Amino acid sequence: MYIWRKLTDKQRQDVLEYRRLQRFPKHSPPHFDTEDSARFLITAACYEHKHIIGTSPARMTECETEILKICDEYAENIYGWCFLPNHYHILLRTRLIKELRKALGKFHGKSSFKWNGEDNARGRQVWHNCFERKMRSARHYFATLNYVLHNPVRHGYTVRWQDWPWSNATEYLESVGREKAIEIWDEYPILDYGDKWDIY
Repeated sequence: MYIWRKLTDKQRQDVLEYRRLQRFPKHSPPHFDTEDSARFLITAACYEHKHIIGTSPARMTECETEILKICDEYAENIYGWCFLPNHYHILLRTRLIKELRKALGKFHGKSSFKWNGEDNARGRQVWHNCFERKMRSARHYFATLNYVLHNPVRHGYTVRWQDWPWSNATEYLESVGREKAIEIWDEYPILDYGDKWDIY
């Protein structure tokens, strides 16, 4: 992320013009509110991708527990999740996306205050942003599920999905079976999924 800092002035102008034409906010992902039930990937990151969530295993577990509790309240289904030291992803279905965003925002505010107190870092910005991506198709959904569960491997924290304790990879593999999981992985590859999200 943070590709913006590496862009030339001309590239930045092009990006901002594109966002203006699409009526997107200048520097943050757009939100697409809907009253229909839909599947979304929820993503939030620590400011400048600092490892604030991952200060300790206890904090990782606290973050996972509290956010999943919020998602349980507003989501019809939670399909996949992964919490890393500096960001998290949750794939879910909800018709209350606006309410869910608001509840996550409250958690981000409370956790910022608490963690800054614990770390003797008052005034530090903890969270950068929280945004949702609506799943456009079954292919998009399965590629996203693979992306979420593969995230600890992608970032070098582990070599196997099920070795990362802050995700539902173990439960997923137990529910679909190893052969089916491999079939889904092969049929719906992640390719360059997740690259350049902070541009568009």
